[in-house]
Amino acid sequence: MDKRYEVFCLADRIFYETPDRLSSTRTSAGMPSRTESSVPLFEAAQRPVPEGWRSFLSGDWLHISPVDTVRPRQGWKIHVSACLDNAEKTAAKVWDYCVPREIPFKFVPGRQPLHLRNSKYAGRGSSGKFATIYPADETELQLILDELGVLLDGEPGPYILTDLRWNDGPLYVRYGGFAKRHCVDETGSGALVPAIENPEGVLVPDRRDPVFQLPEWVTLPSFLEPQLAARNATTTGELPYRIESALHFSNGGGVYAGTDLRTGEQVVLKEARPHAGLAADGADAVTRLERERAALERLTGLGVAPEARDWFILGDHRFLVMDFLPGRTLNSFFAQRHPLLAVEPDPAAVAEYTQWALGVLHAVEEAVAAVHARGLVFNDLHMFNIMVDPDDDSVRLLDFEAATPVGEHRGQAMAHPGFVAPGDREGFEVDRYALACLRLALFVPMTTLLVVDRGKAAHLAEVAAEQFPGLPDGFLDEAVRVIRSKSPEPTGSYLPAEAGDRPRGHDSMVRAILASATPERDDRLFPGDIAQFADGGGLGLAHGAAGVLYALAEAGAARYEAGEEWLLSHTAPPPAGTPLGLYDGLTGVAHVLDRLGHRERAVELVGRVLDEKWQRLAPDLHGGLAGIGLALDRLGLRAEALEAARVLVDRPPTAHGRRAGLLHGASGPALFFLRLYESTGDSALLDQAAEALRRDLARCVTDRSGTLLVDEGVRTMPYLGAGSAGIGAVLDDYLAHRHDEEFARAREAILPAARLRYYAQPGLFNGRAGMVLHLARTRAPRPQLDAQIAALSWYAVPYEGELAFPGDQMMRLSMDLATGTAGCLLALGAALGDRSAQLPFLPPLKAAPQTAPQGVEQ
Repeated sequence: MDKRYEVFCLADRIFYETPDRLSSTRTSAGMPSRTESSVPLFEAAQRPVPEGWRSFLSGDWLHISPVDTVRPRQGWKIHVSACLDNAEKTAAKVWDYCVPREIPFKFVPGRQPLHLRNSKYAGRGSSGKFATIYPADETELQLILDELGVLLDGEPGPYILTDLRWNDGPLYVRYGGFAKRHCVDETGSGALVPAIENPEGVLVPDRRDPVFQLPEWVTLPSFLEPQLAARNATTTGELPYRIESALHFSNGGGVYAGTDLRTGEQVVLKEARPHAGLAADGADAVTRLERERAALERLTGLGVAPEARDWFILGDHRFLVMDFLPGRTLNSFFAQRHPLLAVEPDPAAVAEYTQWALGVLHAVEEAVAAVHARGLVFNDLHMFNIMVDPDDDSVRLLDFEAATPVGEHRGQAMAHPGFVAPGDREGFEVDRYALACLRLALFVPMTTLLVVDRGKAAHLAEVAAEQFPGLPDGFLDEAVRVIRSKSPEPTGSYLPAEAGDRPRGHDSMVRAILASATPERDDRLFPGDIAQFADGGGLGLAHGAAGVLYALAEAGAARYEAGEEWLLSHTAPPPAGTPLGLYDGLTGVAHVLDRLGHRERAVELVGRVLDEKWQRLAPDLHGGLAGIGLALDRLGLRAEALEAARVLVDRPPTAHGRRAGLLHGASGPALFFLRLYESTGDSALLDQAAEALRRDLARCVTDRSGTLLVDEGVRTMPYLGAGSAGIGAVLDDYLAHRHDEEFARAREAILPAARLRYYAQPGLFNGRAGMVLHLARTRAPRPQLDAQIAALSWYAVPYEGELAFPGDQMMRLSMDLATGTAGCLLALGAALGDRSAQLPFLPPLKAAPQTAPQGVEQ
C-alpha cells in the first residue's frame, strides 16, 4: 500500500482531497476566512498584515511578506519546528520578530495542517517544518539565528531531517530556493522539480531528501561548522548491535534488521523520533513505541508476538530491540498463492488455497484471542501485521504500537484503511471487525472499498462465494454480519447498474462524473488521484480536467461546456510549474482542447511548451518527448516533431530509463515513431519503432503459465500503463504494418495478461479497465472481453445514486482518466460502442495485426 494516500483521505470521506482544505476555506482575495474556517486558525494567522505587506495562502502555508522588499531567489533559509502544544505561541513569536524587521516568512496557520505535516506517513522531507524565514544574506542569517534562537530557546519540536540544527533549539537551516522555480529532474524521470541556480546560471534540482546536504558550489558558513560537527557526532558505533538493513521508514522513524554482537542473533530495532509521526490521537512515535514495549512485555511467553529484548536512547531517538521473526507477512503471499491470478483458475488450486487460507485465518483468530486474554486490544490488525512462519501455517502478530488495555480503549488512532473499524466499535469489537474484514480479504483483497461504502461487504462476499465454492456455509455471512452490524445501510444488490449494461451503465457513469464536478474550485474540476494536487495536476490528461473531458467526448457523452470553460480559464495562463508532457501537463491539455475545437488555445499552450527546454525531457510518453512529439505532429508542427524524433534517436539506449511499458518505457517512443512513419512514410522510423519495442520486450519475463509480463524486479506487471498490455498495444500497431515473428509471438504471449480473473484495481492504466480496452482494441474473442467487463462491477460503488469507481489504492472514489471512473467509461466505450473510443494516438486498428508473413494463411 502506498502510504502517501492516507493523508489525502482525511479531508473528505468520498474523494481524495488536498489536506490543506482542512486548515481553512479561502475568500475571493485568497486570504483565510475569519468566519468560515473549517478548523481553528492560530491567532497569528488571523492578524491583519501591516500596510505595505501582503499575505496569501498557498497549500498549507500562510505567506507573510513586505510588498516592496527585494530578496534573493535562493540562499540559506531558516525553518522553525514546533509541536501542536507550542505552535500557537511559536507563530506569535516568529511574527513579532520578523514583521518589525521586514523579514518575509511563512507558517502553517492551524493545528490540523500541522498535525498532518507531522503525521506518521507524512513526507519525511517536510516533517517538522512549521515556519520558514528568508534571510537576505549570511549576515542576517546569523543574526536571526542568534536573536530568534534566544526567544525560542527550550521550545520542543520535531527534528527536521533535511536541515542542520542550530544549537539545541527549534531552529534549523538549509540552502535552497526562495522563489518557485522548476527544472527537469536529472534522474531521467523527466518530471519538473523545484530548482535552484548554479554558478553558471543553470537551474538544477533543489534536493529535499531527508538528509542534510549542500549544493557542491555552496560553502558552509563558519558559524554553522559546530552545528555540523554536532550532527555528525551521533553514530551507532558504540552500540552492541550492528544495523544491517532498513526494513521500513516512516515519518516516525525506521525499522532495521540487525545482529546482536554479543550473541550473534538476529534482531529488529525499531526507532522512534520525538514529536514526529503523530497518530490521530496526537501520540508521537515515542509514545507509541512505549506502548508497544508495554504490550510486548504483557504478552511475553505467549508465542504470538516478538519478545522485547532491549530499550535505549541514541541522539534523542528511542529504540526498541525485538526478536527477529522468520517468515513473511501475510500480504506477500498473494502473488505466489492466490489462484485467481490466472486466466482459468485450476479448481484444485482454488481448493488448496481455500484450505490454506482457512488455516491461516484460524491461527490468526487464536492469536488475537490470546492477546485479548491478556486484556489487550490489538487495535491495528491487517495483513501487513501478520507474520506467517516458514512452516506456512502458524502465525505471529507484529506492530503493537496501537495496542491498548481494553479498559483504556478509546477507539483507533491509526489503522490500515482496509481494516479500520467504524467509530461505533469499541474494545475487542475493533479486532473482531478486522477479523471479519480478513475473512473477505483473504479471498477478494478489496476491503479498502468498505471505507467508502460499508454496504460493499455483501457484494464482496458474493464475489468470494462465486470464485471459491469450497468455503464453509455461513463463513462469509458471518463476516458481513459483523461488518454491517449497527449499520443502517441496506444489504444485498445496490448498484444502480452493472458496468457492462449499456446504455444504463454508460449513462450512470456520465452522471456520476458530472455530479462530482466543482467548477467553483481553482485547484481541480473533477476529483481524482492525489497526483492532481501537484503543480498543474488538476489540468492534465491523466488526472485532471482534460482527461475527463476527453473521456466524455470519446464515449459519446454530451459536451460539458462548463467544464470546457473551466479548462480554458485555468490555462489563461496555466499555473507556474505546470509540467509540459502529454499525460502530466500542457501538451495533453492542448491535445484535448484541440480535440474539442479550441484550436487557438491549443496552439498557444504548445507554444509555451516549445519555449521551454523540452528537448531535455525524458523519452517517455507520459511526460516526455514521445508524447510531445505525437501532439506536435497532430497539430501540424512536423519540423518540431521530427526534431523530437532526432533527439530520441541520438540518445544512447542507457538514457531511456529503467522502466518498461507504454507510459514510461520504450513503447511510448515506439508509438511515436510508428505514428510519424504513418505521417511521413519514412521506413527508418519503423525500424526505430522495432528497436524501441525490443528494448521493452527485453525487460519482460514469462510466468509459469507462459504469459509475458514486465519484470520490475520485486514484481511483474500486466497492466496497460506500466505492464505488458501496453507493450502489446504498440505491438499490434507495428504488426499492422510489418510482420515480425518475435513480435507476433510476444503479442500472443501478452494477451493472457489481459485475461486474468483478478486485478487489484479497476483503473485504466493500473487495473482491469485497461485490460478491457486492450482486449477490445486487439480484437479478442467476445467471451474473453465480456468476462472482463462483467468483473469491472466488482469494484463499482454508488455515488449520488450513480455508478462510480475507486481510484488507485481504492480508499476513495476517483473520476479521472488514469485511475477512476472516466477511464472505466472510456474502456467500456471502446468495448461496447462502435469501438471508436480510444486513448490519444491509439486509434482503432485499421487492419488486423500481421501475426504471420504476408501471403501466408493465418
